Parts: sequence; C-alpha cells; structure tokens
Amino acid sequence: MSDNTKSTDTDAETPDEYATAPRSPEELTSDSPFTLPGFFAALDEGRLLAAACEACGTRLVPPRPACYDCGSRDLRIERQPETGEVVSYTEVRTAPPALADRAPYTVAIVELDSEARLTGRLTVPYADAAIGMPVEFSVRAPEADEREMALAHEQDWPIHEFDPA
Repeated sequence: MSDNTKSTDTDAETPDEYATAPRSPEELTSDSPFTLPGFFAALDEGRLLAAACEACGTRLVPPRPACYDCGSRDLRIERQPETGEVVSYTEVRTAPPALADRAPYTVAIVELDSEARLTGRLTVPYADAAIGMPVEFSVRAPEADEREMALAHEQDWPIHEFDPA
C-alpha cells in the first residue's frame, strides 16, 4: 500500500458546491465536508469521506481545504473504502477521566484500501492486535461517558472504530 495514485469514487451524495475545496473563507461553511462538522455529518449518514489532492494524490481524512503534503488547494471529495489494515497501534492504559473505566483499550492507525490513513479505536484487546491486521471501519452513536468529555457541539458526532475483518 504505497502508491498514492489509487482511484476511488467521487462521493455522489456530496452536493456539487461542496465537491471541491473552497477557494475562500466564505465558501467554507459548517456543512461543507471540508470541515469537521461536515465530515461527521457524512459519517452519521454512513459515508467515510476524504479530500483527494489532484496535485500529489494524497488523501486527507478528515478532509481539509489544503493538502498537508504539497499545499495544493486542488482537492475533491471522494468516498473511502471501509476496509484497510493496521499500520501501527498502541494501548491506552491511562485514559481521560470520563473514559477511565474503559481502559485499557487499543488505538490504531489504519491505512484504508485507498491508502488514506485514519486513527481510531480498535475493538480488540492489545494482545490480539497486529501490524497488517485486516480491519473494517464502523460507526456508532456516542455513549454517555463519551458525550461527557466532548465539547457541546461535538456531543452527537458519531464514534468511529475499527473491527477485525
């Protein structure tokens, strides 16, 4: 998984006015998938989105209005595959106070089949995780303790996790 030029489908459900990166601050509205509220709204609808850089092929998850590899603003929104593999992982033993009863838990960096990378909780114990482990992306509603530690505008954002494939 190292060729940055892999193609995935443009997200057909993204309105045309939000399909490419905003060119001005006025175009960057909260319902744009290039913002965190827009990204999480798409997740809530079952769509995992990335910004694909037309200049260098990098995929940014969550989408951003400029590429962090080359600085280009020539980006388009595309839907991402929900499968990938673990490229790194760690065990969280000392969790934030609101999540202390969940510790220890495993957090992983997953390279999706499109080569985009995303960090998230792995739903298996640390001892069962492995580099190269195939996983599937899943989304669920936040539980009360997760809402407790979120900012007010984030409390209903869905939680993403990776399950063994």
